[in-house]
Amino acid sequence: MKKYKKLLCAILTLVLVISLFAGCGSKTEQKEVVTVCEVTHSIFYAPQYVAMNLGFFEEEGIQIELSNGQGADKVMASVLSDNVDIGFAGPEASIYVYNEGKEDHTQVFAQLTQRDGSFLVGREKDKDFNWDRIKGKVVLPGRKGGVPYMTLEYVMRKNAIDPGKDVTLDNSIQFALMAGAFTSGTGDYVTLFEPTASMMESEGKGFIVSSIGEESGEIPYTAYFAKQSFIKENEDMIRRFVSAIYKGQQWVNTHSAEEIAEAVAPSFPDTDMELLTTVVQRYKDIQAWSTDPVLKEEPYNLLQEVMTQAGELNAKAPYDKVVNNTYAEEVIK
Repeated sequence: MKKYKKLLCAILTLVLVISLFAGCGSKTEQKEVVTVCEVTHSIFYAPQYVAMNLGFFEEEGIQIELSNGQGADKVMASVLSDNVDIGFAGPEASIYVYNEGKEDHTQVFAQLTQRDGSFLVGREKDKDFNWDRIKGKVVLPGRKGGVPYMTLEYVMRKNAIDPGKDVTLDNSIQFALMAGAFTSGTGDYVTLFEPTASMMESEGKGFIVSSIGEESGEIPYTAYFAKQSFIKENEDMIRRFVSAIYKGQQWVNTHSAEEIAEAVAPSFPDTDMELLTTVVQRYKDIQAWSTDPVLKEEPYNLLQEVMTQAGELNAKAPYDKVVNNTYAEEVIK
């Protein structure tokens, strides 16, 4: 009997030791670190922050290290120089790189937003705003060649405004400095992303008069891209990354502005909940976010048309060369 007790005790001890080691292993399990450079930090990218804050990336075994490039050109430079794994900016950046003839050019593999996320801000409240108001005025539009700049021009043309003659587009101010320049007295109007636009409005320093995204219609505005070589060498990670983004898109699509604001709040610790909720509702109202990560050909062609009208594109880049929907189409099945 004593032998059986000793044997049982030994077995229990062994089980306990194995359990302890197993527990330690699960606690120290390493996530795959993926570096992402975003074009700016904005609630406009809510599905991304939802995916980060609600653990959708963790579920896919990924840990995101996020940096702010403050401009699509700087994001692309970081990707091409291998300083980051994935870029997050307008698809136009990948079109430019393809047209430059780079052998290892970037490919867009997931779309996040489907409309322009900027708002036209003026110095006075104007509930009855129409685009004739900007004739003869100075507008701060962002970097020439960037999608915000080109989409603004596209909207102007839709409203019978000639960007080259009817207004002065002052693109001398860096993207990150436009709000400060405007509040200091430069320009009559400025295009701003959220939460900056609403914060300015709450402080009485400027007033939203129009949504550029609502005026422009659907256009592939912000997407994830990486070098072709990186995608081929990291297919499994890219697939898991896209899966996490898709979960974020679906969550945002099925939850209220209040719930989304709570989910993204950790990414915007200096913005109060009321303002966050207001901003999220603005973006929901214009259907700013894609409900899946597939970048379709028709909106892609519209983007190139916008670029052509702006005089920034001499030759159109083939859809199947710049866009790689392989992983996006897999995760939505």
